[in-house]
Amino acid sequence: MRTLKELFLDELADRYDSEKRLVIAMPKMIKAATCPDLRKLLETHLMETERQVTKVEKVFKLFSEKPSTKKCDATIGLVTETAEAILDNKGSPLLNVALICAAQKVEHYEIASYGCLIEWAGLLRNILGEAILKEILEEEKDANQALLELARKTSNAMAQNASCADGSCVVEKKVKSPKRAA
Repeated sequence: MRTLKELFLDELADRYDSEKRLVIAMPKMIKAATCPDLRKLLETHLMETERQVTKVEKVFKLFSEKPSTKKCDATIGLVTETAEAILDNKGSPLLNVALICAAQKVEHYEIASYGCLIEWAGLLRNILGEAILKEILEEEKDANQALLELARKTSNAMAQNASCADGSCVVEKKVKSPKRAA
């Protein structure tokens, strides 16, 4: 039977592998982005991700463990999906929204993973480890929110306008519901 500490360290190794893979993958996203605001946002988050690798290493040490990786199949899948989105949308006004979508998928996965780690670190009574993991979680939430705001502010509308240029988009009118008799 495994212990909670073993499960925690296993998930932490998964996060460590994931963050290291993202440090390698994110420059490709930055290069592909045609929106300067998206590029800047990704560059900023890449620097955060590099620091997160170090933070995860600190958490291992707080648990008296040497940092180790466990192959993160989910991140491998998300990185592969991102590469496909770049190829499928290269030269298209949809590229930036596809990149934002891919980045948000990663953020959501990270948010879920770090949320579990925080709870487990608390149960294991490692307050310093819990605090570091909370810092990472807040960075991931902030990155997700910034991506959402950028999509709403510019990228989604640009993609919709480009997609509707041929007149194929139909805008439905709101239909008022009939008034009911009192």
